[in-house]
Amino acid sequence: MARNKVIYGGEVLIDLTSDTVTASDVQSGVTFHLPSGEIGTGTCSYDSDTSEDTAVVAEVLNGKTFHARGAGLTGTLPNNGAVAGVLDDKDDVYTVPQGYHDGSGTVQLDSTEKAKLIASNIKSGVTVLGVTGTYSGEAVSAQSKSVNATKNPLTVLPDTGYDYLSQVVVTVPYTETLNSAGGYTVTIL
Repeated sequence: MARNKVIYGGEVLIDLTSDTVTASDVQSGVTFHLPSGEIGTGTCSYDSDTSEDTAVVAEVLNGKTFHARGAGLTGTLPNNGAVAGVLDDKDDVYTVPQGYHDGSGTVQLDSTEKAKLIASNIKSGVTVLGVTGTYSGEAVSAQSKSVNATKNPLTVLPDTGYDYLSQVVVTVPYTETLNSAGGYTVTIL
């Protein structure tokens, strides 16, 4: 019969009677004393109960191992480190890639576009991306032009000092002359 309590000279040296340890509490293969004093062997195959863990491989960093629901698993979450993006158009949208980010990534307005955002380029009283405009400027200057059509393509632009063309009148120069057959000859110049 096993001994579970030892008293020597009136002093309690060992008392296992109030211990609550069981085989499932001790790691598998490790021996211990039961409250009865008998030798027991542990049966626990894990450090903690993972049966209720909810982590999945896509939520754990790629290559890192973990345990969940009693199984060893390896994460697949991409490690993106410091992701950076640049927006250079008002309609640009930056899509953050799925995965881990180290917190030092940035998304910002392209420097060329940012340089254009100065108060003197924006109408007075209008705020664009935090820059309030100061341009009150002079009235724009429009030009009306008349041009003669030609066989070749013709580009019509405003002259220096004008901002745009308000109208372009195109004339097709031609003449009609009576011919010997009793009709008219049309000449387009």
